[in-house]
Amino acid sequence: MSGSNSIRGSEKHQKLGHRIGRIIRHWTATLRVTVDDTAGALSGKLGDTPCIYLLWHNRVSSAPAVWMRISPLPRPIIVLASPSKDGAVVASAMEALGMRAVRGSSSRRGAAALVAMKREIDSGCDAALTPDGPKGPRYQLQPGVVKLAQATGAWIVPVHLVCPRAIRLKTWDRIVLPLPFSSVTLRTAPALRVEKQLDDETFENERQRIEAALLSITDDINPS
Repeated sequence: MSGSNSIRGSEKHQKLGHRIGRIIRHWTATLRVTVDDTAGALSGKLGDTPCIYLLWHNRVSSAPAVWMRISPLPRPIIVLASPSKDGAVVASAMEALGMRAVRGSSSRRGAAALVAMKREIDSGCDAALTPDGPKGPRYQLQPGVVKLAQATGAWIVPVHLVCPRAIRLKTWDRIVLPLPFSSVTLRTAPALRVEKQLDDETFENERQRIEAALLSITDDINPS
């Protein structure tokens, strides 16, 4: 009986996620988008090397949909979603936007998720990660990003969506929902690479360097 309930619960979260994904797609289709692609990720400047796109957790409901709407790149994108019920909803929402999900997090199944993400990137996929998720602290980059970049040799591309007119939810990350028909700017910072061999001190320096790059294009570090 419990197995049946689990299946029904999984189906329920899947349906909810797909519904949310469709809503997000229609919502972001109304936005007027300006692009400031310093990395050259959308123009093919980074070549055939896979990319790890980084965006803060509070942009996950809008930036991926905007990216998929304007990106001419044919490579599939995978995302990391937590193994929780909320993660199941997020995974299904991202799938509705045209992405694929790997389940895991920094706190549970972290090593398995890293291996799965590496396998997908090595096969030619790009990846999109929220380095301060799933529970924060907000705007602080967790070390898993550095480990994945070390293991794959992928470009790291910081991405941010500037939303001058938006709703901010009272969540830990202050989720940002741009108002329909408003203007937004999709920004990237210069792409970064990480060496495969790093001692502990250099590893932390790299983590701080990547965090600083993402913060450099973040417009609301101290929102009201």
